[in-house]
Amino acid sequence: MRTTSRSFSHLLRTTPIPPHHSGATALPHKPYGKSARPLGNPSAVAKVYPRFIPPPLTNLTNLSLDMNVILPEEVKAAEDANMLAFHAVGDTGGIHGDDVEKAISDVMDRQISDAKSAGKPAPTFYYNLGDVVYFNGENNFYDSQFYEPYQNYHAPIFAIAGNHDGDTHTRPGDPVDTEPSLFGFMRNFCDTVSTRESPYRATMTQPYVYWTYDLPFATIIGLYSNVDGTLDARGTSEQQAWFQDQYAKADPEKALIVAVHHPPYSLDTTHGGYQDIEIAIDRAMQANGRVPTAVLSGHVHSYQRFERDLGVKKVPYIVAGAGGYANKPALIHKIEKDAGGAPLPFGFQTTRSDLKLMSYNDQQPGFLRITLDAKKKTLTSEYFPVPFAPALPPDTPVDTVTVPW
Repeated sequence: MRTTSRSFSHLLRTTPIPPHHSGATALPHKPYGKSARPLGNPSAVAKVYPRFIPPPLTNLTNLSLDMNVILPEEVKAAEDANMLAFHAVGDTGGIHGDDVEKAISDVMDRQISDAKSAGKPAPTFYYNLGDVVYFNGENNFYDSQFYEPYQNYHAPIFAIAGNHDGDTHTRPGDPVDTEPSLFGFMRNFCDTVSTRESPYRATMTQPYVYWTYDLPFATIIGLYSNVDGTLDARGTSEQQAWFQDQYAKADPEKALIVAVHHPPYSLDTTHGGYQDIEIAIDRAMQANGRVPTAVLSGHVHSYQRFERDLGVKKVPYIVAGAGGYANKPALIHKIEKDAGGAPLPFGFQTTRSDLKLMSYNDQQPGFLRITLDAKKKTLTSEYFPVPFAPALPPDTPVDTVTVPW
C-alpha cells in the first residue's frame, strides 16, 4: 500500500531534533548517569555526542542480496505455497554461557522439522537482530557464541550488526582490542567468498553491515545503528541517504520490513528508545510517502510490541532482544511499572498519542517467527518464550499480531 506523505506526515515526530542533528551548539554531556524518563515515555534522552565508530569501507554500489541467489529451492517452495516464514531475535551472544542460546536454537529448529513433517511452510532462515557476539564482536568468540550454539539449526542465518558487534574496549582496565571495529562481523557475515570456518556452517556473504534482503514477498532493509544508536556520524548522512534510496526502491506490492538493532521505542528501565532511530525512520517515511509494514529491533533484553497509529496504517514496532545473552532472570530487562508499582497493562497508552504498548514479556527469553502470506497479503508476527527451565516449551506463541502489507 503506497500512500502520499501528506496523509500521515502530521502524525510523525514533532518534538525538537537533538542538537547533534540540527547543528546547534550543545552543552557538554554530564557523565553522572541517565536522566529519569517520565512514566510511559518510550524514548530516552538523546546523547549530545553519541559515540560513533566508522564502519569499514567497502564497495557501497550494491548492498542488496536476493534470496534467490542463496536459497533458490526455498524461494520456489515459498512461491508455490504463497507463504514464507523466518525466525528473528537479537542479543544472542552467549558470553555468560550458551545454555539459553542453544535452547532457543533447538526450539527454532524443531519448528522447522515439525512444519516440514506436517507438509507446511517451514521457516527458511533466521535473521539475527544484532549483538551476535559479546562483548566486542571478536572473531575468536564466534565458535563458542555463534557456530556451536547453532550447530543444530538447519537453516541459513543472516544478521545486522549491533553495538557489541562494533564496539571496541574503551573502559579503564579493559584489555586492548587486537581487532578493528566489526572485524568479526565482517569476517563471518560479510565474507567475500563463503568459506567453511566451522564444521557446522559456512560464513555468509552479505554485502555489508547495513544491507537490503529481497525476499519473494517482502523487502527487509537492515540498518546499522552503530554503538550509541545512530546511523551516521555528526555532519554526515551516508547511511540515511542509502536508507531512503532503498526505501524508495522497495517493491510497493511487497511487505516492507525495517530491521535495526537499537529500538526507536522501549519502556524498559535500562535503555529506553532511541530518538535518532525514530527520526531516521520517520524521515524515510516522509521522503517516500510510504509506511513500513513492521519495524524489528533488539538491544533491549526482553520482548515488547508497540502499535503506532499512522492514520493510514497501524504499524507494529517490535523489540526482541532476549535471544541468549540474558541467560538468567536478572539479565532480562524489566519493563517499567506504574506509579503504584503494578505491571503496565497490555494496550498501555504511552506519552506519545500515536503509540501504545500492546504486549510484552520481561520474564523469559524467546524469539520471533514472522510469516508472510502472499494470498492474504499479510504479515504475522508471533513471539515464542523459551523458559529458563531445561524442559522444551510448548510450541505456542504468547503474542501474535497480523497486519496487512
